[in-house]
Amino acid sequence: MSYVQSLYHVVFRTYASERTIDERFERDLYAYLFTVAQNQNVHVYRIGGMPDHIHMLVDLPSTLAISSFVQHIKTVSSKWLSANPAFPHFRGWAKEYAALSYSLREKDMIVNYIRGQKEHHKKVSFEQEYRQFLSEYGVSIREEYWLKD
Repeated sequence: MSYVQSLYHVVFRTYASERTIDERFERDLYAYLFTVAQNQNVHVYRIGGMPDHIHMLVDLPSTLAISSFVQHIKTVSSKWLSANPAFPHFRGWAKEYAALSYSLREKDMIVNYIRGQKEHHKKVSFEQEYRQFLSEYGVSIREEYWLKD
């Protein structure tokens, strides 16, 4: 028996950061993302976001790579969103994503951060948030690719 805990804060945005996730229907999207993750044996602690991006705090099983999880969730949710009349302007997800690992001791901090997205973005743009998020964790930003789709 292996004992593995792989807690990730995953952030991905809509194509061209378009505000295509209607807040009236975002809970439907979050429920769908939750189900897709559960079907991959991923434990979801929190999903939240804004009209132009999604945050997820997840714990992956040892058999699932983070890149495979993100690719799968973006692919199937893109198809679902494109076919859903509640999201008529959705054109897809941007290519890149962020996935930063955390310890279980930091779980509540990240859950609260995701829970507070609406309030947080009254003061800070997604670009500012994303840049700060990556910088704080030592992730190098290649400016020639920054927020390009």
